[in-house]
Amino acid sequence: MRKTAYTSAILAALSVQPAAVIAADNTCHGYGQGTAVDDKNRPCGAVSFTEQYSSLGACALTSDENRIILTFDQGYENGYTSKILDTLKEKNVQAIFFLTGDYAKSEPELIKRMIKEGHILGNHSMTHPSMPSLSQEGAKEEIMSLHNYVLNNYGYEMQYFRPPCGEYSEQTLDITQKCGYRTLFWSFAYVDWKQDEQPEPSASLEKLISSAHGGEILLLHSVSSTNAAILGELIDSLRAEGYKI
Repeated sequence: MRKTAYTSAILAALSVQPAAVIAADNTCHGYGQGTAVDDKNRPCGAVSFTEQYSSLGACALTSDENRIILTFDQGYENGYTSKILDTLKEKNVQAIFFLTGDYAKSEPELIKRMIKEGHILGNHSMTHPSMPSLSQEGAKEEIMSLHNYVLNNYGYEMQYFRPPCGEYSEQTLDITQKCGYRTLFWSFAYVDWKQDEQPEPSASLEKLISSAHGGEILLLHSVSSTNAAILGELIDSLRAEGYKI
């Protein structure tokens, strides 16, 4: 992975502090940040998740109260990623793009552009399964087969994993860490992925701005026409609030 000043800052922000050791069972949990927030506007679910699972290399927000990290899940291409990349380049912002195996294999030009323009590639599994439903070897294969594909075809070594559907267990977090990865969830996401039910742009912008918080890991989907339309204004508004994006 090529390090820039941006990636070095992100690596520092995403450094996970060790906590109590956790016995790795395979009970399936579905992550969600919830609606309750603390006095810093941080979702309580994201705070408690990070506190509980930091020893397994997992987090849902960072300790950098001045920074918001933009992340995009790339399950398939819907024609908006180029526009998103154009906006990010115009605003001098780098993001993390979490790729599935299908996306890595079908969109080489977009992935090469992401790398060239300084973005971070994340691993979203080869086939997008529920990780706790797999054997330990199967879970490892989902991570490492995509890791090796991207390394061999793009010369890029990924280091962040986002579990498909937000489903995890202590065992899968442990396996991910043993694969050399950190698990990144999110501290804010909204329903933006339904192609036929896209949220209204002004309402989405208001929701995203009012939910902003220091250390935020913001999950957006690149299949969303709304996200592509409001991204520039969102970045400007968050910067006006004093955040580094």
